[in-house]
Amino acid sequence: MKFEFLYLLLGLSMIFSSCSDQSPVAETPEVSEGLYFAEPGQAGDVHETEKLDFWVETVVEGLSVPWGMAFLPDGKVLITERNGNLRMVENGELLPDPVSGTPEVVARGQGGLLDIALHPDYEENGWIYLSFSKPLSGGTTTSIYRVKLDGYELTDHEEIYTGNRVTNSRHHFGSRIGFDSDGYLYFSIGDRGDMNTAQDITNSNGNLFRLYDDGSVPQDNPFVGEEGLDEIFAYGLRNIQGMTTHPETGVIWTNLHGPRGGDEINVHDKPGANYGWPEITHGINYDGTEITPDTARAGMEQPVLHWTPSIAPSGMDFVWSDLYPEWNGDILNGALASQLISRVEIDGDQYVHEERILQGIGRIREVHQAPDGYIYFSNESNGTINRIVPVE
Repeated sequence: MKFEFLYLLLGLSMIFSSCSDQSPVAETPEVSEGLYFAEPGQAGDVHETEKLDFWVETVVEGLSVPWGMAFLPDGKVLITERNGNLRMVENGELLPDPVSGTPEVVARGQGGLLDIALHPDYEENGWIYLSFSKPLSGGTTTSIYRVKLDGYELTDHEEIYTGNRVTNSRHHFGSRIGFDSDGYLYFSIGDRGDMNTAQDITNSNGNLFRLYDDGSVPQDNPFVGEEGLDEIFAYGLRNIQGMTTHPETGVIWTNLHGPRGGDEINVHDKPGANYGWPEITHGINYDGTEITPDTARAGMEQPVLHWTPSIAPSGMDFVWSDLYPEWNGDILNGALASQLISRVEIDGDQYVHEERILQGIGRIREVHQAPDGYIYFSNESNGTINRIVPVE
């Protein structure tokens, strides 16, 4: 299969097919009415990198901590703000009023309205998935809802999953959402600042989850019928902040925050895998003390890559657009603390090389290759959405 992107050039619509050397598993939805934003204009400052020269175009301004992005087939864009608002871009412009009908959130610390993702069959069923910090008696937990969009209002709210560990912690809600090539729903909940919960599979913290799209549990999940939560797919994960699907294998990949050091990229092709936190890590406590002397143990997974010292990785995506042939197959990771985008080359599931670009541009929260072929990223330091435009 081939990615299909619709471009608007000089007022005429032209359709191109783009593909990698190997056809991807899942087809990216078309944009039915041209680009999400106008064709890029005159180039700004050119960034010269190892393989590609590009410039950055700001396409949306005036946002408050933009967290997640979803690009609709009709050319609209939905953007979550951590304060609880869901904003819409229509005809290339940010609407002044938020979309109504969003769930109640606790916008405190790292919590709020977080990720957003479209169902793989969105054009047929209209389901949109949201993650957020839900208020409950005794504190908050991470919750996943699915909703539909009716004009400028969210309707048909359905609770897909709510974590069973409620705490007053302001930290580590996790909350990225993804679908693999078989249509299973994946999402993350962090350890909420209590590291030992990540090795306890009877609670919802520190895990990667796998469900059917309606929230029901696949009976081939690794802990079904055992002493653990049926919905858990993998555990020992401190705080997943990036998630994407490999376009060729259909497998979910994630990144996560370590403490001081030990940020990771992981591939999730082993049901029931234990990624080791806090029994193994390359990081140390924030006060400089040791968490564990071990960076590896039998029965625990090793990351594809670890960043030590930390960069605080955030949103991530694979590149498979003909607009960036030099980067095809690479991963782009945003970074919060290091304020950059990390381009990671891989071979299969092995790390090859890293290049750091746009250093010092701001806290990058999300990186997303949209169906129009362009790579977009959100900068929470200045409340913008930006587009990476390759230099011809």
